[in-house]
Amino acid sequence: GGCYNGLIVYFDLRKPNAPTGKCKPLSVSVIDKSHHDPVGDVFWVQSKTGHQCASVSTDGQLLWWDTRNLQAPIDSIPLPKTGAGDGAAKDGGDDKKLRLGGSSLEYNTEAGPTKYLVGTEQGIPLSINLRQRKANNGITVLESQGSNNNGQHHGAVRTIQRNPMHTKFFLTVGDWTAKIWSEDIKSPIVTTRYHEAYATSGCWSLTRPGVFYITRMDGAVDIWDLYQSQGEVTYSHKVSDVALSAVSVQGNTQSGGKLVAVGDTNGTVSLLEVCNSLSKLQPDEKASLGSVFDREARREKNLEIRDREEKRAKAIEESRLKKEKEILELADDDEEDLLLKAEVEFFSMLKEDEKA
Repeated sequence: GGCYNGLIVYFDLRKPNAPTGKCKPLSVSVIDKSHHDPVGDVFWVQSKTGHQCASVSTDGQLLWWDTRNLQAPIDSIPLPKTGAGDGAAKDGGDDKKLRLGGSSLEYNTEAGPTKYLVGTEQGIPLSINLRQRKANNGITVLESQGSNNNGQHHGAVRTIQRNPMHTKFFLTVGDWTAKIWSEDIKSPIVTTRYHEAYATSGCWSLTRPGVFYITRMDGAVDIWDLYQSQGEVTYSHKVSDVALSAVSVQGNTQSGGKLVAVGDTNGTVSLLEVCNSLSKLQPDEKASLGSVFDREARREKNLEIRDREEKRAKAIEESRLKKEKEILELADDDEEDLLLKAEVEFFSMLKEDEKA
């Protein structure tokens, strides 16, 4: 688990503390070696020992730990600074940029044991591949810079999660919207309309690749079914009078999906049961949703290519105009030099005639 003061704590539920029967932390990280801000998320990661986990925090660090010894992290990666994805220094250079802070984390071995997704408090998702660590620590900033720059959330990314059946695509929840991304494109391929209240968390259905759940600040949970409609909420249910804070679906890709647990800010957990149409895989749904995601990914990639070409053409045109301006200035300078030379020669000839 991760704590508000940045500590990482390790529990072993097989060893409750006598005589109360409550489970206390088996070990706790050292505060000097831990995160300096609240821990946003913690995930178990694949390792030979089975004791490693990764944590992310708004202090701008992704840390790896061995739960057998929490005295210090075994590895770390600093998250990039704002604007790092555009390849150009702004406002006086890199020193004035702020480091991105991690607010959520995703790790799924089916997508690859070296791949991580990080949601930031600045609303920008990050894709991390440790196999490419020599280049920018393996970090790709998913922030588009062109005319279709609609990717960044207007608040912290509360949830980031891969689709359970199409792991190349993932969901982010932040501000009033949810967005679906492809890990190799810097802009979202699907964006929901703005919800009536602030979105606090979300998750995919584990049995249906086109269904995901969004919890809201007004106590309602929205269910989206992309297989039926991509523009409207399929079903919205009022769960509590206080803000909801978390949602999770029971089961795996093979079974389950009917029970949905929803938590609110008062600490209450509500258990919902959805109908079969929202939990049972529909005929040809997996292939159809894969085709939809691929089609939207190609469209966004074509838009990125168009933006790059427009930028290149604009840069070429600016360079051409700059060169023409320089040539005209040189021509003006040459003309002034010729006039000055002629004037000097004229007055020198007049002086010679006067002497004669």
